[in-house]
Amino acid sequence: MSTIFSLSILQSALELGCIYALVALALFLSFSILNIADLSTDGCFTLGCAVGAVVTLLGHPVLALFAAMGAGVCSGFVTAFLQTRMGVPSILAGIIVNTGLYTVNIAVMGFSSNVNLFACDTVFSLAKEKLSYGWYADWYKLLIVLVIVMVIGVILSLFLNTRLGLSIRATGDNEDMVRASSINPLFMITVGLCLANALTALSGAILGQYQKSCDINLGTGMVTIALASLIIGETLVGKGGMFKKIAGVILGSCLYRFIVALALRLNVPAEALKLVSAVIVAVSISFPYLKGKYTLYISRRNNMIPFRKGADVRADH
Repeated sequence: MSTIFSLSILQSALELGCIYALVALALFLSFSILNIADLSTDGCFTLGCAVGAVVTLLGHPVLALFAAMGAGVCSGFVTAFLQTRMGVPSILAGIIVNTGLYTVNIAVMGFSSNVNLFACDTVFSLAKEKLSYGWYADWYKLLIVLVIVMVIGVILSLFLNTRLGLSIRATGDNEDMVRASSINPLFMITVGLCLANALTALSGAILGQYQKSCDINLGTGMVTIALASLIIGETLVGKGGMFKKIAGVILGSCLYRFIVALALRLNVPAEALKLVSAVIVAVSISFPYLKGKYTLYISRRNNMIPFRKGADVRADH
């Protein structure tokens, strides 16, 4: 048992969980808030990693994170433009943008399938120089990503409670009502998708610096991973305020990475990880439904027991 659960597994799961939590927050904004299925997440994640890697190679690892977010905003704007101005359904718009981003990403990477960052500084190597002493010497990566995710989570929570944020939330709930309230729902969708894709691209840039490499296929299956984290977080936390929901998404992302780490520890082949992810998503999505069915069954069973006893009494008389 000690070989399965170890501190290194927990540390790695928390680090990757915090990094991928930004994608889960992006999906929370687009899928849960705006009620839009944005399938451009895979390509946008790779776009953020590619842009961040190129800027990092130029010697600006911190600027690379902001450049990646800017690229994500552009990706989100194109997706929103196809939906709001061209009449393309959201799913098809995401597929179109995701397909086009493959060429864009490989062009950003200099028409190479991968970029190596081992010879240059990253935000993690810079932090290691500052945090090379004390109890946190081995936890500097987790501290960096945890601070970034906490700051993003707090800012997103505060933003969604502003007038603009409430308008975005209302657009996802009832677009016709928002339009009747003299609020432009097309603008709200554009802002929401730009913000969501910025978070996705930021996650890709951080992951690229974390593993010191960028691959053209890095974002494959990112929608599945983010959806699993989102559903797990919503299932664990349940209903509550915006800050509680955002914290649940981050917690779900860390728990998902821990499950994947355990699967690898149990000698599950790397080729089967996509299947593991699909199973986790299926179970996570089905759990609230099955839980409701079970609760309804117990409720009906408890209500039928007194009725049957009463019927037996009347039958005796």
